[in-house]
Amino acid sequence: MRLAFTLLLNLMLILSATAVHAQQKLLRDPELYERQHFEKRCESVKYGADFISRIDINNDGITDMVVNEGSIICDGDPGPDCSEEGCPYNFYLQVKEGGYFMIATAQMYGYDFIKRFGNMVFVLKMHPKFCDRTDSKPCEMTVRVKGTKFLTISKK
Repeated sequence: MRLAFTLLLNLMLILSATAVHAQQKLLRDPELYERQHFEKRCESVKYGADFISRIDINNDGITDMVVNEGSIICDGDPGPDCSEEGCPYNFYLQVKEGGYFMIATAQMYGYDFIKRFGNMVFVLKMHPKFCDRTDSKPCEMTVRVKGTKFLTISKK
């Protein structure tokens, strides 16, 4: 009886998590969505050349999008949400039916998008605390996006 209850509880948690994910609103254009956000927030806003990157982040053949908020100048303030831990980056996946949804946001210094063992992976340059370190050298976290999840391959 207790095993059946545990299985039922686990099934309910899985279904509720799936329902929340399924209810996320698809965005037709994340770039427009992000620009509108900063145009409401700032009296004057400028976007750098690397504000938007259009790349296939999950190796499914569909172009996705990465937004670099560090490339924004809001009312003369470069990267208004940046700190000593880096700047916000938002990762959007495009679905084959049309539209995008955000799968992650991360505070980081930057990234390289490279091919390893046949798959494209990110090497995220982050604050050393994300590698459980206290020195000043940036943490390099290698991650692969599989489906809709970031999978950490290594940290150094």
